[in-house]
Amino acid sequence: MTAVTPIKPHNLRQPKPPWLRVKAPTSPEYAATRRLMRELNLHTVCEEAACPNIGECWKVKHATMMILGDICTRACAFCNVKIGKPGAVDADEPAHVATAVSTLGLTHVVITSVDRDDLDDGGAHHWVQVIKAIRRETPSTTIEVLTPDFRKKLGMVDLVAAAKPDVYNHNLETVPRLYRTVRASARYYTSLRLLERVKEIHPDLFTKSGLMVGLGETKEEVIQVMDDMRAADVDFLTIGQYLQPTPRHAAVERFVPPEEFVELQRIATVKGFLQVSATPLTRSSYHADADFQRLKAARAAHLALD
Repeated sequence: MTAVTPIKPHNLRQPKPPWLRVKAPTSPEYAATRRLMRELNLHTVCEEAACPNIGECWKVKHATMMILGDICTRACAFCNVKIGKPGAVDADEPAHVATAVSTLGLTHVVITSVDRDDLDDGGAHHWVQVIKAIRRETPSTTIEVLTPDFRKKLGMVDLVAAAKPDVYNHNLETVPRLYRTVRASARYYTSLRLLERVKEIHPDLFTKSGLMVGLGETKEEVIQVMDDMRAADVDFLTIGQYLQPTPRHAAVERFVPPEEFVELQRIATVKGFLQVSATPLTRSSYHADADFQRLKAARAAHLALD
């Protein structure tokens, strides 16, 4: 008989508090969105990352497509995306993404990807092709990219930024102290420098980053990350509750109550972010369309005061 390694008690998933419970997705629109993704051979981070908001978002056909396959070359302790050796890049994917954006009628689309450390460019040229394909198919759609860090791939951040997405997002995910256990293959200051670099070369682009809470960070550490982001001129901050995908992933240390998110949002707003979204269910692409419109309005108001 094969021995089974017991699950450590501290890694057992805690029951969710009432404010994190959501209904299972059942709408016709959800089914239609899922069917379209399968027909076009596209992956979504909504499914791969087991996002709790999938039912709400797909009911209004807001799917976040994940390019460059569904296998990641990194093994972050918080992420449910499959890890291993990725397959070949699908040359038809940019056209398929553009078709999906058009079919869904998206006025704002969020595109993300797995890490592709196996590729010389980290997938950057493919990112550019996806952006160009969407621009050709639906020129009025605004594009938000949520890219990997392209670590040790010199010039690739510049390449994607030069394709002029409307929002360049890269998540810091957690506080520096927890990187070794939560995001071991990444480096905090590499990610921070990426956001700073985008603003240096394209000051007109909106930049965005996100944090998970509930992993053992302190309030003071979260505030320090806010200060680091503002020093890098990040425009938009998202903060959401970390949820443990499986017992193999990092454990939830604490479910942060909604009133603490209200306080974090207040602090971040005072620090000068143009837009802040901080709720237990906030994710990078959650309500991204409406948030982008508020972000534009905030910048216009800010410029009017200068």
